[in-house]
Amino acid sequence: MQAKTLEQKGHKYYKVLLMNTFVGAQKMTLSSKPLSIKLEPSVKKRIEDLAEARQRSTHWMMREAITQFVEREEKKEALRKDTLNAWKEFQATGLHVTAAEVEKWIATWGTDAEYPPPECQK
Repeated sequence: MQAKTLEQKGHKYYKVLLMNTFVGAQKMTLSSKPLSIKLEPSVKKRIEDLAEARQRSTHWMMREAITQFVEREEKKEALRKDTLNAWKEFQATGLHVTAAEVEKWIATWGTDAEYPPPECQK
């Protein structure tokens, strides 16, 4: 599906349709709603070129790019929250493992003399 261009106050807007579909037993359901985003013409052209090279629609390329971005950002946010929680736990308990202890442990991975993980200390 090609993006539709809308002119508004000298800017170009490209309509992006995001949809999740399920195809089974000759039945297709639409569970998402259309979303419009503003793109620079050069970015639109790059997407079109990639879509043609990959034999995909521009719709598929944009949906895939947005999905990958959201998944990546969710992982970053989870890591940020885990880091803050670990810092709060350290501040409360003082328990920690030094980098040298972790490096010594990791150096034994895959050997016959693999060490157990280091114990947390105050």
